[in-house]
Order: sequence, then C-alpha cells, then structure tokens
Amino acid sequence: MNRFSERLRDLRNEKGISRAELAEKLNVSVRLIAYWENGQRECGFDMLIALSEIFCTSTDYLLGKSEY
Repeated sequence: MNRFSERLRDLRNEKGISRAELAEKLNVSVRLIAYWENGQRECGFDMLIALSEIFCTSTDYLLGKSEY
C-alpha cells in the first residue's frame, strides 16, 4: 500500500467521515474512494487538491512527501 492510500484512509477515519460522505463531497463514487484507499487507483491533481482542502492538510502530506 502506498503512502497516499494510508494517509487518505487514516485522515478520513480520524475526521469520522464515511466513504459515502467523502464521495458525496467530491462528487465521485464510493467505489472510487475505496480504490484510492486500497491503492488500486490514483487520484488526479484536482481531486488531490480537493482532498487536501477537505482534510486541511498539504498535498505533500497526502503524497507522503512530508510529515505535516
């Protein structure tokens, strides 16, 4: 599993957001969220930025390039 997958799942769980809630916020399917969290697919730049805004973190953190 890659860092993005781990960090996305961990942040979602820390914030108490379900996959369905996150999918609704991003206007994507729940299955796509599961694919990202399982490392089966990668998200695009627009989604990466949206995720960083939702979780109030940097894109570098989501990608595993920084610890903050």
